[in-house]
Amino acid sequence: MLIHKLLSFAGKIFAKNKLSILIYHQVFAEQDPMRVSEPDAEAFRWQMELIKKYYTPLSISEALAHLDNGTLPANAVCITFDDGYINNLEVAAPILNALDIPATVYVATAFSNGENMWNDRLIDLVSAPQLSQLDISILGEDVIKLTDLSVRNKTAQYLIGKIKYLSILERKKIISQLYQANGVDEFPRKMMSPAQIKQLHEKGIEIGAHTVDHPILKVLSVDEQLIQIKASKQALADIIGTKVKGFAYPNGKLDVDYDSNTRDIVEQLDFEYAVSTNWGFSIKQSDKFQLKRFTPWDKTPLKFHLRLIRNLVGK
Repeated sequence: MLIHKLLSFAGKIFAKNKLSILIYHQVFAEQDPMRVSEPDAEAFRWQMELIKKYYTPLSISEALAHLDNGTLPANAVCITFDDGYINNLEVAAPILNALDIPATVYVATAFSNGENMWNDRLIDLVSAPQLSQLDISILGEDVIKLTDLSVRNKTAQYLIGKIKYLSILERKKIISQLYQANGVDEFPRKMMSPAQIKQLHEKGIEIGAHTVDHPILKVLSVDEQLIQIKASKQALADIIGTKVKGFAYPNGKLDVDYDSNTRDIVEQLDFEYAVSTNWGFSIKQSDKFQLKRFTPWDKTPLKFHLRLIRNLVGK
């Protein structure tokens, strides 16, 4: 308890007018062994209880207004989620609402019609219990023996890295071929439907845009980027019945996943801000269309708190 108070005090002294924005994707009811970086409900609850007790959780809109006015509260933190998973509504939102913590969920709209995201499709395929080996001959490679959970996790990450930077159509084609080659059916949907997105919005969670198909924007033409970003914004505005203020770059690393052209498109489309996955904090002088975020992945409250402070003080 004392060390947490000391860490909170350090943040007040050494991190004035600095904003931390945390990135999440999923919160599981129980830990998923194929997605160990994602918290379960128990871990997410203690993380949010720590945020509530020692920090000042704000919506991004509130935080940016405070930054502009030089009135940002001490230890200000924003909570964000990328992609639009059902468990954001069913698991994370009740915890956030109980603690009165604002949050934003950035939704990739193509997946609201039932299809799972490409990376989840790969992870689910590799985790299929009926498979003892994985036929990846369509990639020109040998069969992989799925001997244990560690091998399954490594195989999933290997395939994600191999496919990530392909075009949207190529991704879908290869993954569908992998399912067919291995005789595995598609898994139940993981992404929120339009009705669930609206329900989440009605619970007070801000909804932001995250493109239509979650592509690597940098590999697209400017016109293709414009279509992806504009269409997602409009689709979400139609679902929630109000303006969509924020955007999150898929994958989100500058000059790897998006570039200055992408940034300018977002500003031209009348978003108020955009978030990246470039690690660090944001200040008044930060580009509001390239706000920094980070993920404290630690499994204990003390290490989690230490990383929060390190992000604010050590950059």
